[in-house]
Amino acid sequence: QVQLVQSGGGLVQVGGSLRLTCVVSGRIFNTSFMGWFRQAPGAEETFVGGINWGDGNTNYTDPVKGRFTVSRDTAKNTMYLQMNSLKPEDTAVYYCAVHRGGYTTMYTSYENWGQGTQDTVSS
Repeated sequence: QVQLVQSGGGLVQVGGSLRLTCVVSGRIFNTSFMGWFRQAPGAEETFVGGINWGDGNTNYTDPVKGRFTVSRDTAKNTMYLQMNSLKPEDTAVYYCAVHRGGYTTMYTSYENWGQGTQDTVSS
């Protein structure tokens, strides 16, 4: 059974930074893709960015390119989301998730999810 536990995030001012951590218990296959999603009030989960567990290749949605960075530490079974130059529109609940297949932005394809963390950017 794969479990994901998130930490980090919180309240930050516009232009500030936050770092989210996602620790995975259980086996992660090299073919797995791990993603970060966010859900704003009244909206569906949207893909933010993610990383291929095996080769470390990353993908991002356009609004966060150049500001957010996804990384992983395979020895610690941990994925990170570094968020810089934060904007009020980045305010959301952020989730990490794992998909046993390859890269996809479809949240319905992900099999296991973290508990979510509320990240608020104040102006």
